[in-house]
Amino acid sequence: MTAEDRLSLSKPLEPPDVPIAEIKARTRRAEARSVMATVASLRDHGVPTRDIAVVVRDLDNYEEPLYRASVHYGLTPVFWVQLRVTQTRPFALIESVCDVLASDNPSREILCRPLEHRWAPPSAMSSEWPIDPKTVQVSMQALPDESRTLSEWHDELEANPGIDERFVTYAEWLGDCPEPTPEAVTNVLTDVVDTYEELGLPVTKENDSPSLIETERDARATVRVKTLVQQLRHKYADRLDEGILGRSWSSVAELSQLIATQRPGRREHSNARAIDIVEANDIWLLNVPYVLAVGLIDGEWPQQTESVVPPELQEAILRGDGRVGTLAPRTAWTTGRDRDQFDDTLRAAGNGLIVTRHTESTSGEERRPSPLLDHLDTDLVPPDERRQLMSEERELPNDVRAMLNHEVANSE
Repeated sequence: MTAEDRLSLSKPLEPPDVPIAEIKARTRRAEARSVMATVASLRDHGVPTRDIAVVVRDLDNYEEPLYRASVHYGLTPVFWVQLRVTQTRPFALIESVCDVLASDNPSREILCRPLEHRWAPPSAMSSEWPIDPKTVQVSMQALPDESRTLSEWHDELEANPGIDERFVTYAEWLGDCPEPTPEAVTNVLTDVVDTYEELGLPVTKENDSPSLIETERDARATVRVKTLVQQLRHKYADRLDEGILGRSWSSVAELSQLIATQRPGRREHSNARAIDIVEANDIWLLNVPYVLAVGLIDGEWPQQTESVVPPELQEAILRGDGRVGTLAPRTAWTTGRDRDQFDDTLRAAGNGLIVTRHTESTSGEERRPSPLLDHLDTDLVPPDERRQLMSEERELPNDVRAMLNHEVANSE
């Protein structure tokens, strides 16, 4: 690696050829409200929704406050984040059904797991199903520890007075499940997911916060699992024909896991009127007139990296000094990935860039600005203009108004 290559890892960013405004708020939630107030005001000034994008380094810390702020301003957000289907309840439900059907002698834990994930029979009434978690746990504790066949479990459930009678309905359903042919698998799992959508999803909504974030995720997961079941039929049939898999419910579970972990397109929604909120790794090669880069605080963008190599030695290796010049530097020492993604964010802005940050953590600790901001010449929005932005009049700060093209500015 040449000295030029080494130093390119930490060379200054080239500022974008667009005006840059900086909005500073006290807390993360206040920052999120400033962001969505800006978006709402841009739309009030005639900027089309498709011409605005909100970019964050990592959605984990910002999805909930941005969602709440969006609802407050009457906006519909779309989060470009891959849904981890295998970590959702609908997927856990079909996987647990496959597991219990695959087992010759399921334990009581394996037997009851679908009920823990809100299994209900296809003909269920909403007033009776799904079984509440406390009842599931009480009934499960009343069962013997020894593993048994499904037929033996059915007899035990019928004879045991400490068991909720709905467990018997469940055991009868298990006993009636057919051999796992591709068509049978599709029918069984489709019924399971459809019933979950009808009876299980409302439970999520009932227990959710007013922002309904968990309900939205659960609904997205239900749609994805429905699609997975349809894909499963053809892939399972192909693998049976090729002799790659044997006909069993365990094979169905294995193939479901494989399909679910394949990376789909990043965007989980399709709504042309919604505001795009994307992670920085998804902004590459996009071109959006107005970009809001959110969360420019030290330790988050760029993220803090850990290394056993002392900072002084890292710098010497990067410079290629002396004997350490033969050592290869790590891009993490210069937060290379975060730097590149921030650079992609800068390049995506066609008319104007708005960077935002907050100054305090939830515990009141100081949050310092990101060192990436040192590469930019920003115009800091004065506190009084930020207050006007957050008011009912929702006036754009002067530096943001200046970004609007002449046609939009005159259309007010």
